[in-house]
Formats: sequence, C-alpha cells, structure tokens
Amino acid sequence: MQFQTSKFQSNWQQLVKLPTNLSKPKPLFFINLFPALTFNQTRRLQSPQLPNAQIQTKARESESEKSKPERVRGMKYVLVTGGVVSGLGKGVTASSIGVVLKACGLRVTSIKIDPYLNMDAGTMSPFEHGEVFVLDDGGEADLDLGNYERFLDVTLTRDNNITTGKIYQSVLEKERRGDYLGKTVQVVPHITDAIRNWIESVSLIPVDGKEGPADICVIELGGTVGDIESMPFVEALRQLSFSVGQDNFCLIHVSLIPVLGVVGEQKTKPTQHSVRELRALGLTPHLLACRSAQMLIGVTKNSKTPSYETEEPVDEGAPEDREQSTTGKPLLENTKEKLSQFCHVPVDNIVNIHDVPNIWHVPLLLQNQNAHNAILKQLNCVSIAAPPNLQEWTNRAETYDNLTDSVRIALVGKYIGLTDSYLSVVKAVLHACIACALKPSIDWIAASDLEDDCAKSAPQAHAAAWETLRNAACVLVPGGFGDRGVEGMILAAKYARENHIPYLGICLGMQISVIEFARSVLNLERANSEEFESNTPNPVIVFMPEGSRTHMGSTMRLGSRRTFLQAPACIISKLYHGATYVDERHRHRYEVNPEAIDRLQEAGLNFLGTDESGKRMEILELRRHPFYVGVQFHPEFKSRPGRPSALFLGLILAAVGQLETYLKKHHNGS
Repeated sequence: MQFQTSKFQSNWQQLVKLPTNLSKPKPLFFINLFPALTFNQTRRLQSPQLPNAQIQTKARESESEKSKPERVRGMKYVLVTGGVVSGLGKGVTASSIGVVLKACGLRVTSIKIDPYLNMDAGTMSPFEHGEVFVLDDGGEADLDLGNYERFLDVTLTRDNNITTGKIYQSVLEKERRGDYLGKTVQVVPHITDAIRNWIESVSLIPVDGKEGPADICVIELGGTVGDIESMPFVEALRQLSFSVGQDNFCLIHVSLIPVLGVVGEQKTKPTQHSVRELRALGLTPHLLACRSAQMLIGVTKNSKTPSYETEEPVDEGAPEDREQSTTGKPLLENTKEKLSQFCHVPVDNIVNIHDVPNIWHVPLLLQNQNAHNAILKQLNCVSIAAPPNLQEWTNRAETYDNLTDSVRIALVGKYIGLTDSYLSVVKAVLHACIACALKPSIDWIAASDLEDDCAKSAPQAHAAAWETLRNAACVLVPGGFGDRGVEGMILAAKYARENHIPYLGICLGMQISVIEFARSVLNLERANSEEFESNTPNPVIVFMPEGSRTHMGSTMRLGSRRTFLQAPACIISKLYHGATYVDERHRHRYEVNPEAIDRLQEAGLNFLGTDESGKRMEILELRRHPFYVGVQFHPEFKSRPGRPSALFLGLILAAVGQLETYLKKHHNGS
C-alpha cells in the first residue's frame, strides 16, 4: 500500500499540533512510519550483495524493464516444492513446466536450491548425491541442472545452483568485512535477505543466448517440505512471494498419491499433511502435481514409489516389468475433489503425473491437463502467451515408443550401484541412439567384477560380468576417481582394443586406455597413473602442475575449454563436421604425461586434440581400429535431445557398423 504522503502528513501534523512548514530532519519515528521507499525496498537496499552474482541487480532490473513491453514487465517466479517423500521427480517436473511455458512463447530460466551445507556438489560421492553436473563456467552442480539444460536447451551458471554453504559464506564474508555496521547477524533477516537477493539477481542472467532477462524463473526447492535444513529457504521464499506480489508468484507442490495394495484406494492423507505443513510455513500451493505409482487402479504386486526422475527410456529390466511401468492411470474425480477441499486448491489446478514410457511424455502430460493455463492465469500471463507448441516433443516421444531395434552398450564403471551417478552419460547414449533409430540397451558392469581377484572371491559375478562384456556391441568407460575398479576398466579397454570392439573412454576412461596401451603394447608392466600409484616407475598419467594437493573443492580443471583438432582426416574431426576446434566441458586433475606422448604415438596411439598450448592431450584415437577413442573432456554434458554428442553418435554408429557410411555421406556433403 502506498500512502499519499503530503495529505496524510498534513492531517498528522494537525493532530499533534505541529507547524505545516516543519523542515528536515524529521523525527526518527516519523521517517520509519512514512518512508519514501517501501519496507521491502528498504530491506533490499540494506541486504548483502552476493559475491558470485555476476550482475548488479538494480542496474539490470532498470535496463530489463525498459526493454520489455509494459505487459511483461517484472520477473515472474514458479516455485516447485516436494512433499511426503523425496525422489518423486521434482527436477523433471520443474524442467517439464519450463518446457511447456517455453512452448507458449515465454523465455524461461531455472534455479535449483539445495539446502545442504556443501558449497557445491563437487566433493560429494556419486553414491551420495548422483552425478556432478559440470557447467560451462566451471560450476560443479546438482544433476537437476543437467535436466534443466537438456529440457530447456539453455546454458546455466554456477549461481543457478544455490546451496546453504554458498549463502552462509556470502553472509559471513560480509560480517568479517564489517558490512553490517555492528548489527547482530541472524538467520532472519540476513540469511533470508541473502537468499532473496541471490534469487532475484540470478533470475536476471540470460541463459538462452538472447539479450535481456527471461520472463519466468522456475525455482526448485530441493528436499521435502518440513526438513530442518530448508527452513531458511522456505522463509525467504515466503518473503519473496509477498514482495513480488501474487500475480508474479506461482507455487506448485509435488506430492505422492499412494495406492494401498489391499484396498486399491487412492490415499490423499499424505498430501493433505504435506500441504498443511507448507501452509503453516506461510506458503499456499496454487497447483498440486500428484505423482502416482505405475498402477493407480488395479495395483500389481511389483508396484512401488514412482521415480520417473531416475527412470530412463532404456531397456534395463524384464519385459513384464517394463510393460507395467508404462501403464499410468489418472486420478479419480473424487480423489481430486477431496484434495481440493482439504488443500484449498481448485480441482482444475490438480494435475496427475503418472509413470510414462519415457520422460519426454511428462511435458505432454502437463499440456493435456492444461497445467500451463493454470500457471499462466496465476501469473497473469494469459494475454501474452501463445498456445503451447509441443509438436517436436510429441514427435520425439512417439518416435522412441515406436522403435523396435536396439543396441547393447557395456557401461563399465565404478558407481554402478546408483545409475544416477552416470545420468548425463545415459542421456547422451539415449540421444545418440534415437538419432540412429535405435533403442539403447545398457548393460551395467561393475568394473571390479572384471578383475582377477573377483574370480576367486565371487566367481559367479566375475563370469557374469565377462559374459555381459562379450555380448555387448560397444564398450563405454566413463569418468571417476580413485583406484577401486581401475584394473577391471583396464581389462575392458584391452578387450575392446584387441577384439576391435568400438570403445569410448571419457576422462578417466581415456587415461585407462593410455595405461592399458603402455602396459600391453609398450611392455611397461608398471605403467600407471600417479593417482593410483604415486611412486610408479612409468607414470603415463601425471598430476597437473596447476592443481592443488591440499584442497579438493573447485581445484580441478573445470568448465568449458577449447580443444584444437590436429588431423582433419581423422574420425573425430569428421564427426565434428570438419571443425578445427571444439568447446567441451572438463573435470579432471590428472593428464597424459607429456614426456610419454612421442613413444605412445610411435606405437600407434594417436593424440589428435590438444589444448591451446599444444602440450596437454585432449583426444586420442587408435590407428587401424573401427572406433577406439578417448577424450579428456566430458561430451555428455552438452548432449541435447535432437542434437546428440558427436562422440556418442560415433560410438553407436560404429557399434552397428554404420560409421563408415555416415562419414562418407557427410564427407560428400549429402
């Protein structure tokens, strides 16, 4: 509410019998009661500016407001929260919401909030939190940022991933500098203001290659409503919703609707409690996204908590299990009415996101239930949005559903126990297979099961691992850290090299191929990496001189780096369409020993890509082999639906014997 200051001031002066020509300075209580700025504006000016926010909020806001039409001024926020249990698929839901809004002609950006105290995901074990997704600017982020980039085709920054560690560090640094002018630093208002300012600043960063900020920022709050560690974020988001106004804030709550196997009834009580908890914290959902298991009606004995966020449209299980997982049933009308009554959400704003054959169907589910209309109405954007055009997504989803031929890929890794550890790798394989009209069938092989020691301790697992490897059409060795399973990876690389099986080694996988080649071809039996054997007499992989041996976080060679291709006639150059250089994302602290390069190349291991210095090896290719490639970078992070990574495409084409035909066709310009 804005006061008409002059009129109100005159009345107040008459009441207390003060002269009308009262000059400044005014009494302190008068200034506080009738400020020139609103309360929220004053708080914002007093709030800490964050060290990583790459922009000046006020200047960017001013420029963006001038450049936008009157009808779309002001950033609008869509907040996605989760309740009942974790792992429901908030990341895919948030990404799909962004897809639908983008299909309506709006520009979308994304922010992921992770309430853990870590500065970022870089020092976490993949078993703990899934893969670490690397961004162009070197940020090591939560895997959901990979979902955002792939779904929305955007390039995010490290600041798009907010953690408790980042927030507290920014506030404590300002406290040490004395920026709070002797104030007692508290969670409210200092931490919550820092969170709000971070969100408002980062939401203005362009991520789609266009000038100016996006129209809508989709925010995903990690964890589950009620978690202690997320409380400051919930309070900050409550304040944000109040400060930006109801027409600029939409809350979507993702919750579980379980079905009891005995009675087959859709139960709403868990969602009711979750929404009640959310409302007690000052946030009321505008939409409910109800997740359901495979069968909402007629539950099978194998039904379980839905988890399409980690499900891949990849052949990984028995046919009968896959058939059940593709069957979803909508919420019953009486279930929706009960949710509406007890959660204070209109029936039309309750959408059901059941399990689907592949996650490309999720945006279509939202569109078919008119979720976009409910969001646009809440954000007062109906008049500026076009009907959603999701024909490309429809074609992509249906194309995959109708594929019949498949290709088997042996993925030999260290973190097989959690497939999210290789989420981007699996997505890149999927994108490449779809481009080749194939369904990917990934055979997960624990590298340690291939080792000779396993033959003694677990002979059945050892035999099964080798049988799986021999039945695969190609071998993929992704990145990793530590010496566990390394000898098994070396054996897999040797098998692929000697038997002319297409091989792609990524980061550690490239280093593995160098170690194996040095041992088997150069007869350096003790050849190894300094990471695994610090005193090896033949260090073919060495620690990079610019790395840190005392600190782990953000000390690797990270982010997008340029690799220069040295041989235009090589397979890699042709797959990159004759480019002289490529920009790919890196995450490593070890490299091929420059002193071993000449000897390796003389024996037939060609290094065809280097960094700008020409001394750091980035790409290797084996002569007289259909496809034996190693890369120091991570091509999976830039793979997109409809735009697969060139290296993954080459691997799949080689696996089905079509690589040479593809390269000739491209070389002829057809």
